Amino acid sequence: MATEKPPARSGARAKPSASSAKKPAPRNPSRNTPSRGSKAGSSKAGSDTADDLSAEERRKVEKSQPPRALVLHEVIRLQGNHELDRTLAALWWSALAAGLTIGLSLMAMGLFRSRLPEHDMAVITTSLGYPVGFLAIILARQQLFTENTLTAVLPVMSEPTLEKFGQLLRLWSVVLAGNIVGALLFAYGMLHLPIFDTKADQAFLDIGREVMENDHWQMFSKGIVSGWMIATMVWLVPAAENAKVWIIFLVTYLMALGSFSHIVVGTCEVGYLMFAGEVGLGAFVLDFALPTLAGNIVGGSLIFALMSHAQVRSDTSPADKSPKEKSPKRKTAP
Repeated sequence: MATEKPPARSGARAKPSASSAKKPAPRNPSRNTPSRGSKAGSSKAGSDTADDLSAEERRKVEKSQPPRALVLHEVIRLQGNHELDRTLAALWWSALAAGLTIGLSLMAMGLFRSRLPEHDMAVITTSLGYPVGFLAIILARQQLFTENTLTAVLPVMSEPTLEKFGQLLRLWSVVLAGNIVGALLFAYGMLHLPIFDTKADQAFLDIGREVMENDHWQMFSKGIVSGWMIATMVWLVPAAENAKVWIIFLVTYLMALGSFSHIVVGTCEVGYLMFAGEVGLGAFVLDFALPTLAGNIVGGSLIFALMSHAQVRSDTSPADKSPKEKSPKRKTAP
């Protein structure tokens, strides 16, 4: 009698067939294959995002970013606070040294002009001497009045108190007086000491005459541009520390090409003319100094400093917070 095979247990595993063993589990092509317009395709195409960078690469990216306007504002504001806290003696001697040093600009331009033949394009070469005094002053960290129209003003705009205003007026008065006295001393020495030949002396006189050809409105208008350009230079220097020399050179060279009036350099130029007897003290003060000084202050403080401070205040105002910060907290269900 034939025996029947016992039925297969329910717990026994069935051996997979050869065909089923060879076939892998079907894939969903939409998961791995990017298609146009699909989220997977867009994430695949943008694979080199911040998530794909290593820690070292992220540090390089952060290091390569230019400083924010808020950072530049804070750097200059701290410098301004330091200047406001300096003693009167320190401010005076630094400003006097800057006034003497700025005479290098007049000296360099006059020497270039006296050594070059008269030509319409000669101004391109003679203007190369104008940045010399500014480079020496800024690199030596001496006190120049038009720099302080931005540097010392930002702390006052950030903290507009009577104490800060008093410190600003003290700084401005001491630095301006020191700059003017130093520039006049340099001009007097250039004229009366036996240093330069007749051609150079004539070139110095011609430079002063060209300044005095401007009327009051031209002095004021050109002074605005000059003050704005110096404030721009002060703002740019912390952002490009390695290119500081080139920034100072380019900005001041353009000032010379445009014949924009500057209170300290112009004091040396017109002072030389005054000591030579071609203009009087009244013309020096009323026709040159006051309009130019007003223009420098307007361009450096009321225009550039005010707009730069307003830009930073707008960036840090509550209205510009991120949506994440402005979104209200979700109420949890009881």
